[in-house]
Amino acid sequence: MNDFIEETFRIFKQKFNKGDYYSCHDFLEEIWMMDKQNYLIKGMLQMCVGLYHYSYGNIKGARMMLQSAHHYLTHTMETMDGVNVQEVCQYIDQCLFIIPQTVELVPFEKIKSLPPLPSFLFP
Repeated sequence: MNDFIEETFRIFKQKFNKGDYYSCHDFLEEIWMMDKQNYLIKGMLQMCVGLYHYSYGNIKGARMMLQSAHHYLTHTMETMDGVNVQEVCQYIDQCLFIIPQTVELVPFEKIKSLPPLPSFLFP
């Protein structure tokens, strides 16, 4: 792994641990643009997009992105900087279980009524 990718991934993990999923997307996209066959990065990127969608009430988008993230992550043998892909997939499963299945969109003023998602921290 080159220094740029290593540093960018380190910053991604810090941003993720702070709940800044929008910025996470930007950092992961920098890596993904260099290696579009990297399903680990693609899955993590889609997970962040899904979490961001949930944070502003796009429930259908959150479900779709998290399901796609899970698909990519379960089909990768790659690892990066000690990320436990199985734990990430379990986290996504927990989120998908909690996210309402019959709701597509929640108005901004009702976002706080959504069930909170579990937390996940990268080492």
